[in-house]
Amino acid sequence: MSYLQGPHIQLRALEPEDLEMMYTIENDTTLWDVSNRQVPYSREVLRQYIINSQADLYADKQVRFMMDLHDSTETGGNHETIGAIDLFNFEPLHRHAEVGICVLQAHRGKGYATEALQLLCDYAFRFLGMEQLIAHIAAENGCSLQLFSSCGFTACGTLKRWWNVEGSFKDVILMQRLKKND
Repeated sequence: MSYLQGPHIQLRALEPEDLEMMYTIENDTTLWDVSNRQVPYSREVLRQYIINSQADLYADKQVRFMMDLHDSTETGGNHETIGAIDLFNFEPLHRHAEVGICVLQAHRGKGYATEALQLLCDYAFRFLGMEQLIAHIAAENGCSLQLFSSCGFTACGTLKRWWNVEGSFKDVILMQRLKKND
């Protein structure tokens, strides 16, 4: 069984060639409210991150996978990177981590995020032995709430006025998926 490959999506390790994709994702100001960013990353900072990352969840307490479309007519049989999905804030003793996902705008609404999130959950629960995964999602982000719900996450609380987005505080839904759901 390949934990990281589905019918359309392959999750793979970060490579030096991903610098421009990382630069695009990390500096997209429309995503900063969900990533706690306030300033852009330089290419050099991102290059150093790629170089210094051990791609080891236990060492780094996080791991980023790039999302590639593979062997589809949409890419002409080539691999095309369409986003990234992360495990972060990993707590090895308690075996839980947070999940973040970003799909480039042109590839949204096609089911790729669902496939990637399901692949990540299978990897986390079945291979890594995680007990639970969580995600913080803006209460007004219906698409993300639906995505995580469709992959077995359930709302377990509301964090009132949790994110400050352009001077306005937003509620955040805490979504959780337990291993016993698998």
